[in-house]
Amino acid sequence: MTSYWLMKSEPGECSVDDVLAAPNATVPWFGVRNYQARNFMRDAMRVGDGVLFYHSSCAEPGIVGVARVASAPYPDPTQFDVKSPYFDAKSRREEPRWTLVDVQVLRKTRNLALPELRAHDALQDLVVLRKGNRLSITPVEARHWRILSKLLDHP
Repeated sequence: MTSYWLMKSEPGECSVDDVLAAPNATVPWFGVRNYQARNFMRDAMRVGDGVLFYHSSCAEPGIVGVARVASAPYPDPTQFDVKSPYFDAKSRREEPRWTLVDVQVLRKTRNLALPELRAHDALQDLVVLRKGNRLSITPVEARHWRILSKLLDHP
């Protein structure tokens, strides 16, 4: 059964265009340091799951692409790199704390920004719209996925 996810990335760190320019339009989703988001990748994501690529911490946050989970979870190598801002001194190679999945962008879309998302009554309980939600990875219900897919296909 396919699951759906919204995955946030700051465009200055990794934009939808950066992923499209990568080999096979695929990148490792590294640097997640929130346990709940890590658990989504480690325990719930499967190859082929749908992903809404979301730009955050920018002038106009919103969904900018459609992607898919392209790998099983594996240890995030940045946790072991002392030069990385994502280094975790408590993580051990034999028992890594942090995992990641590879994400493949299938297509870039128009920016479906927060105000437009909030304007649709059927999306009001979308996790990314909840007050106080700061998670970089959130589940998306199949009914929301269908609505968002239609909105992304029709400007």
